[in-house]
Amino acid sequence: MAVKKNSWPIFQFEENKDTLYLLHQWTQIVGKVRLKKSPWQNHSWHVSLYVDAQGLTTGLISYESGVFEIKFDFIHHELKIKTSNGTRDRFALGGQTVASFYEQLMEKLKFLGIDVKIHDSPNEVADPIPFHKNKKRIMYQANAAQSLWKALVHIQNVLGEFRTKFTGKSSPVHFFWGSFDLAYTRFSGKQAPEFTGQVPNIPLTVMQEAYSHEAFSVGFWPGSEAFPTPVFYAYCYPNHPDFKSAPISPDKAYWNEDLGEFMLNYEEVRKASNPGELLLEFLESTYDAAANAGNWDRSSLDCDFSHFNNN
Repeated sequence: MAVKKNSWPIFQFEENKDTLYLLHQWTQIVGKVRLKKSPWQNHSWHVSLYVDAQGLTTGLISYESGVFEIKFDFIHHELKIKTSNGTRDRFALGGQTVASFYEQLMEKLKFLGIDVKIHDSPNEVADPIPFHKNKKRIMYQANAAQSLWKALVHIQNVLGEFRTKFTGKSSPVHFFWGSFDLAYTRFSGKQAPEFTGQVPNIPLTVMQEAYSHEAFSVGFWPGSEAFPTPVFYAYCYPNHPDFKSAPISPDKAYWNEDLGEFMLNYEEVRKASNPGELLLEFLESTYDAAANAGNWDRSSLDCDFSHFNNN
């Protein structure tokens, strides 16, 4: 993949953490609207957001009068809502608290004839504050939101290329608002041991369905207070003992024992002469490790569609 040197934005957690906090909360609110109005899909694929040409979008959501879409526009820094009836509304992201964002979105959805009530508290975070009570004054920085989005655009492209090399069941490239990461997952087709772990403020039954089958997942996570480093990650479920000892490339990739997954810092990819190529190297090598450790039937799962581009 030909990518101009240094075309990936500089992105550091500490400089952007306030805006990341707001976006994590706001995407949860928007994602919960999609959750409530959408039919269930396996592994909760019906709740995620998608990268698009302006920011993050829900894609089409069904409602009583047709379909609607909610979009974070990180070019004009607005939240936009539009329906198949031709009605639309918007409001600025700047100056919003979590509570004011929640109140405005609910009011505008009601005005547009979209009847929805969501669970008023974030998931997958410790000590959650109900959205309507979260009135912390935190500055939204437009450049931080735009840098995150521009990074996601590049990452989306690479994950999309990686996705073409697999014929088995696999997920879309999608953004999960609970864990706040852009992710892609492949499945071996075999059932997995029942999930018994704990995730803050999310039902165990949801996690058990999400990990009902053997999986290999990769993605990008912008970091947190506990781990303030934007990283690419790769893990498999179940976590086979041989996975962590497999040879992985590039050299800067490493195993995180606490999280049980391979990682590659975003900055290592960004500063590479060809970031997309380096990221693909990480994705391919960690998939090799997971598929080999799990004894996946690679003869029926792997493929190469590169020759189709010549037709």
